[in-house]
Amino acid sequence: MEAASALATKALDGNRYALARLISLVEDDSGDARAALRAIYPHTGHAHIIGVTGAPGTGKSTLVNELAKALRAQTTTVGIVAVDPSSPFTGGAMLGDRVRMRDLAGDPGIFIRSMATRGSLGGLARATSDVVKLLDAVGFAVILVETVGAGQAEVDIARTAHTTIVIEAPGMGDEVQALKAGLMEIADVLVVNKADRPGAARTARALELVINLNTTRSQTGDNAWQPPIVQTIALDGTGVAEVLEATAAHRKHLITTGMWARREQVRVETELYNILQQELLGRVIAQAGEEQMQDWVARIVAREVDVYTAVGTIIGK
Repeated sequence: MEAASALATKALDGNRYALARLISLVEDDSGDARAALRAIYPHTGHAHIIGVTGAPGTGKSTLVNELAKALRAQTTTVGIVAVDPSSPFTGGAMLGDRVRMRDLAGDPGIFIRSMATRGSLGGLARATSDVVKLLDAVGFAVILVETVGAGQAEVDIARTAHTTIVIEAPGMGDEVQALKAGLMEIADVLVVNKADRPGAARTARALELVINLNTTRSQTGDNAWQPPIVQTIALDGTGVAEVLEATAAHRKHLITTGMWARREQVRVETELYNILQQELLGRVIAQAGEEQMQDWVARIVAREVDVYTAVGTIIGK
């Protein structure tokens, strides 16, 4: 197998096959992948990372497809990371967004990758941030990250993206459910998709009321950003240009107010703590051994010991 360092060099030179191989290594969390990530990291930090989230059925994939097409019309290069649910049998991505984005195939300015969550919560696969780094390093100007659409746990996207688009659609039940799910708090741009359906205007008004309520409760100032509400019909491209204008305005706002650097710091801090947790947990389990871990599980189930005592003893050892 070709060395990861050589693949990294080829990927930085524009070799798409090398990029695809590196992404596969990252998903497998191999040691070679980590060496490649170290090599490409100095080339990162230039892309605008846009998260696209919302409940299943709101048309996320269709809107991402149209956003990519509109960006390409502006000659902007686009990387797409579509996080799908894992197959319970193979562990691979079930939905396969690349199938739903066939009209983007063959464009050298677009790279699409579907990723399986593999049980990761928050709508994002564990390796998503590393894949975003690879796409950033090789020169994609905009990276669209489409989440799995799990609902309440989708707030993790806000710690990965610079700009978060939250999609709602009429006829999905109570329009203010987004507030309860925590999505309204992370929205930088709100999209009411399927705006040709009855109830779209009502959905937009409900979201506007929630936005105004949140703005009233929160502190206002030079850094305040009020999420615009854009109505779209992704199937025919209606409103897509307005969504791109809103994301560009948000990017400009982040840069001019200094919030871009702050979001980058939060993103890196979150990633650092997440990886520390994963690494330390892996080491503790490896040191304890699977047999001993199952013994602790059995003792906790039998009420011989509580879980905190068990954890304290395992870590103490």
